[in-house]
Amino acid sequence: MLKPLKLTALDVEDLAVISACLQDALARVADTAYEARRRRFAIMFNRFRWENEAAPSLGGWLGPRTPERVRCAVHFDAVTAVRHRNIDQANPEQVLDLLAIQAQEQRDGSVRIQLLFAGGPEMLLDAECVDCYLEDLSQPWPASGRPDHSTEE
Repeated sequence: MLKPLKLTALDVEDLAVISACLQDALARVADTAYEARRRRFAIMFNRFRWENEAAPSLGGWLGPRTPERVRCAVHFDAVTAVRHRNIDQANPEQVLDLLAIQAQEQRDGSVRIQLLFAGGPEMLLDAECVDCYLEDLSQPWPASGRPDHSTEE
């Protein structure tokens, strides 16, 4: 049994690590929830296991690896508001492909967190601070392929 990934982000730099781990993670609109009373935004992803792709010099195995995904939960605490753009809330099956999570500290000490998805959808979280947790919930399964980030010029 593989050891599940568990990460905590308490500042903008930590959140960049979680963003890198979640690049190309997939979620449905139905997999998102904001609990205003608890000030928590949560989202479930099928995360591509980039750490499985590590080069041998970084602790990876020799030769090609089978690409894998794993189910993971991410939640942000101390969230005061959630907004979205180009997300059809009436379509719970809309698939969101995460590109990155960006955070910007505000003058008043709060933070604005953006979840940027392929094709233009965005979620914007206003939060008192960075307080994010990621935890793998399942065993990995074979992915249908590796995400491709090649650019054609």
